[in-house]
Amino acid sequence: MTLRQSGGLPYGAAKSLDLNEKTAFFMSKDINKVVLAYSGGLDTSIILKWLKVAYDCEVVTFTADLGQGEELEPARKKAELMGIKEIFIEDVREEFVRDFVFPMFRANALYEGVYLLGTSIARPLISKRLVEIAHEVGADAISHGATGKGNDQVRFELSAYALDPSIKVIAPWREWDLQSRTKLLEFAEQHQIPVPKDKRGEAPFSVDANLLHTSSEGKVLEDPADVAPEYVYQRTVSPEDAPDKAEIITIGFEKGDAVSINGEAMSPATLLTKLNELGGKHGIGRLDLVENRFVGMKSRGIYETPGGTILLDAHRGIESITLDRGAAHLKDEIMPRYAELIYNGFWYSPEREMLQALIDNSQEMVAGEVTMKLYKGSATVIARTSPYSLYSEDLVTFEEGSGTYDHHDAQGFIKLNALRLKTFAARKKIIG
Repeated sequence: MTLRQSGGLPYGAAKSLDLNEKTAFFMSKDINKVVLAYSGGLDTSIILKWLKVAYDCEVVTFTADLGQGEELEPARKKAELMGIKEIFIEDVREEFVRDFVFPMFRANALYEGVYLLGTSIARPLISKRLVEIAHEVGADAISHGATGKGNDQVRFELSAYALDPSIKVIAPWREWDLQSRTKLLEFAEQHQIPVPKDKRGEAPFSVDANLLHTSSEGKVLEDPADVAPEYVYQRTVSPEDAPDKAEIITIGFEKGDAVSINGEAMSPATLLTKLNELGGKHGIGRLDLVENRFVGMKSRGIYETPGGTILLDAHRGIESITLDRGAAHLKDEIMPRYAELIYNGFWYSPEREMLQALIDNSQEMVAGEVTMKLYKGSATVIARTSPYSLYSEDLVTFEEGSGTYDHHDAQGFIKLNALRLKTFAARKKIIG
């Protein structure tokens, strides 16, 4: 698809128009200001310049500190060098964990049974701030750097439209003709965009990171038959190289959310940061996954979620003594649907909010402490306690209890449940 087909100009076409033609074209676009999700990296820097060239518009940049572990001031300086006047750089780590990660973990959400949704859950927050900033600065549109093959384009745009149905979204990867690394580098050099030396060759893989996880995809990881090189892993040591001595920690919970480690109260982002440190040291949270993308293809990714893996196991541990069987099993039934909604970009959908209300209601009494053993790639629940525990030692003991449970009651219970099975078996006997 060329830019003209999707409402813009093909790269380089702007030069072929005279001033009057160009002005008339751009006025018809009615895009005067765009808020760009900007990382400061090469791709989004190219997008920044491309937006100014293709749309002849003002660009505002938004860079989110999601705990990706990178210094963000270089992004500010790079945006300034490229002539950007309005630059937003915001620390949203607490909001990210409190309002997005923790609600998701109350559901024990896992996509396709294993993936902790680290990339998926960050996109609704970025989209939210893009739309809010667009309103603040009077922008006509927002823009992102997601490619036309991935899930992120869907997540960004569905979230944006759910928050502002009238918002315009510019997705350069679906509009421009810079479809190769060579063309991108040529564009960068033509417009004096600094190109890091390691970007001039083929990058070994791409990385997305935030406080919950790192995601590595592409290049050396594209063939699922090949073992991922050890250098791909960034947050975790190899389990074989982890300490030979286990570490014991205690995580405190209130209303389903972790609030303390070893008795020390912590904010959501601080707590997850600490769990990442502990999990990374012990080689916890590695995942090599071939997943089914929402857009229809399979992709192979290497994920590291050290703190999240500990948190998930600990949360299930505290739920095991505080949730009623019916509530616990219902949560397990709806979890795949809830996880799929997040993966597919429907965080702001009415059905996700309905499920969230049900999940949050189940967490009122999910409080107490869980003791975890961290050792060579595993996070294991070894003890749990709660003031709201439904566990009754008197009921389950093999010794003589208080008499609350009468063993004879089980006879009628079994007979009633066996009735339909006996009837079914009798029919099978008749028909041979």
